[in-house]
Order: sequence, then structure tokens, then C-alpha cells
Amino acid sequence: MSARENSGVPTPIWFTIVTVPRVIIGLVILFGIAINFANVIGRYVFLEPIIWAEEIMIYIMVWTVFIGAVLVSFEGQHLKMDFFSIMLPSPWKEIINFVATMAILAVCVFVVPQNWTVVELMWNNDQRSVVAEIPMVIPHFALLLGFVLIFVAIVVRFRSHITGTLASEVDEIVEEYGGDIDAPAGLSEK
Repeated sequence: MSARENSGVPTPIWFTIVTVPRVIIGLVILFGIAINFANVIGRYVFLEPIIWAEEIMIYIMVWTVFIGAVLVSFEGQHLKMDFFSIMLPSPWKEIINFVATMAILAVCVFVVPQNWTVVELMWNNDQRSVVAEIPMVIPHFALLLGFVLIFVAIVVRFRSHITGTLASEVDEIVEEYGGDIDAPAGLSEK
């Protein structure tokens, strides 16, 4: 059974929360690599660097981090101190997971309106970056969109977060190879 089937999340929602962000992250990182490569060629071959390249690559990194955070939250793969909670008996484990999940949702509820104010100010003042002169609403919107989508991702899989039954494609790969990271691609012991 795949992670999507195990989660009980309908295919369109799964596609929107998992597949679309992965494609966006991949394309944006490739765009960043192309900018970096062009900057290296410009700097060392033509002695004319692209002066806005570093600034744009920073904004690309901001976007990939917040879009990636949605994936990590959806799959429950974020860093957490679950050493004790995984060893607790059933009612206590769920209580600890519930508190942790509610804390994430509370952070989202706090951050979203705060960042909405910042995005609105950037929009109204038409503030632009120093070198590339792109609207600063673009990098600030990454934080807003990221936390809204993290909230949605947690709510969609709320029950799985509480029960600790989240499954991801990474878990499937580890299970398939039995933890053997040296297994050749496409081959598994069956």
C-alpha cells in the first residue's frame, strides 16, 4: 500500500499538497542553478558578473524552504523530539502528539496574521529589493503562503498526526530495502 493510499487522503488533495510543491521546488532550484551557472560564466569568462544573481538566489532559497516545509509537515517528517513519545503507552502517546500538533497549528495561527500585515505593507509601499528591484512582497509572500499551507497540511492529516501513523514515500523506500541504503536502484529483496 502506498503512502497516499495509507493516508486516506483523496488523490486531488494529495496531488495538490505533495506533487505540485515537489515540481515547483524542482523547477525553482533548477532556475537557481541556471542563474548561478550564468553568473559564474559572466564573472570568470566575460569579467561581467550578474549583479542581481545572489539576491535572486536568496529569494529562491526562501521560497524552496517554505514550500518544502509544507511537504515536511504533511508527511510528519519535521525534526521533533519524539524519543519519549514513541515509547509511551497508547493514551499518553496520543496526548503528547495532540499537544505537539496543536502547538504547530497555534504557531501558524499566530504567524499568518502577523505576516499578512507585513505583506500588506510591502504591497502598499511598493518596496523593492536593493539590486534586482523586485517587489519585496514576493519573498515575504513565501512565508505567508508557507504557513497557510502548513496549517492546511496538518489539518488534512490531523488524525494521522495524533495517532502517529503518518506514512511517507521515504518510509516506504526504507521499508522496501529493509534499511539497506546500499541496495541497487530498482532491486529489492522479496
